[in-house]
Amino acid sequence: MLKAVILIGGAQKGTRFRPLSFEVPKPLFPIAGVPMLQHHIEACAKVPNLKEILLIGFYQPNEELTRFMFNAQHEFKISVRYLQEYAALGTGGGIYHFRDQIVSGNPEAFFVMNADVCAAFPLTEMLSFQKEHGEPSSFVILGTTSNRQQSMNYGCIVENEETNEVLHYVEKPSTFVSDIINCGIYLFNARIFQHIGTVFQKNQQDMLLDEPTNGWHRAETIRLEQDIFTTLAGQGKLYVYKTLSFWSQIKSAGSTIYASRLYLNQYHTTHPERLASSTEGGPKIKGNVYIHPTANIDPTAVLGPNVSVGPGVTIGAGVRVRESIILHGATLQDHCCVLNSIVGWGSTIGKWSRVEGTPSDPNPNDPYAKIDSETLFREGKLTPSITILGCNVTIPCEVIILNSIVLPHKDLNRSFKNQIIL
Repeated sequence: MLKAVILIGGAQKGTRFRPLSFEVPKPLFPIAGVPMLQHHIEACAKVPNLKEILLIGFYQPNEELTRFMFNAQHEFKISVRYLQEYAALGTGGGIYHFRDQIVSGNPEAFFVMNADVCAAFPLTEMLSFQKEHGEPSSFVILGTTSNRQQSMNYGCIVENEETNEVLHYVEKPSTFVSDIINCGIYLFNARIFQHIGTVFQKNQQDMLLDEPTNGWHRAETIRLEQDIFTTLAGQGKLYVYKTLSFWSQIKSAGSTIYASRLYLNQYHTTHPERLASSTEGGPKIKGNVYIHPTANIDPTAVLGPNVSVGPGVTIGAGVRVRESIILHGATLQDHCCVLNSIVGWGSTIGKWSRVEGTPSDPNPNDPYAKIDSETLFREGKLTPSITILGCNVTIPCEVIILNSIVLPHKDLNRSFKNQIIL
């Protein structure tokens, strides 16, 4: 029997995802037409004998999360439960806190995945790899190849090229260590809790020596990457499975459009029914496009490539949409143009207006390039990025909104460029 754990974080995390995370918890933001977490759950549901998925985070239980779990259980016929941490306990502290829930039923192994990654999730391949490498109780990290410069933004893995054992692990090094990076997807078994427990006890000892603070909380905050992998490396217990398929982080709101492109491309093999095509009396479709069945789109509109249109969206005559996500209930009036943008829930774009952003894609000429986690400001100026309209934003007719972030419930009355509109 197998299980999966998905680490979903909490409300004070994912602040780079604002203003989108004001309306919906980041793990439920729709990417390529379905919530971010559903891609993880679909991958888990395909693994034979995987019986339960545990979501661990410190979000207050809310209606959206409850509804999502209910629908996922119903659709995938798999148990999905949410375990709420009392505080942010880190990637290792969360699974250690709920170790009894994870090991109940005696699973032979369990996956641990970060919610904010977009990947092909080669879970069955990781299981096969684990059986062939190391002793039965060894652990597996999913790795991928990055370029030299960007590798230093991730956890770097030095491997034995013959055995794939992890010899050395450094989280975000200051100089180049290795071009193999950690994808945030792991295969563990119950033995991992002995190693986390050792760190927990050490933290408790350190707490006793320090001045009295909320020690219990701090002792339980354990990071898998810095606290566990660095010590396990080189001991014959940790192996890396390198994937050649796509992988990207979803840290900022801008990275969702790139993630959407990767998932829409994957739909050709996994979910061809989710991809729209040009039909008689329907809009013109270019490339990969997802359209929710309840969206109302004028036949003269042109959509794609890489567009996803949410439920209840209205798109008027002559509208052009490319490289964008249009969320639930938005209205795009006649002849407006939306490029490299996210249009928030219930927002309206007036006739002949243009909403445009700058894509933050990886370098297309470098096969190993990853998306850069750009800072919001560079040299005192807003870094050009995708344009984001929060929920219920109204854009008037005949204006241009360029490289801007518009917070929810704004009625704009003129053009803006390179601004955050508060």
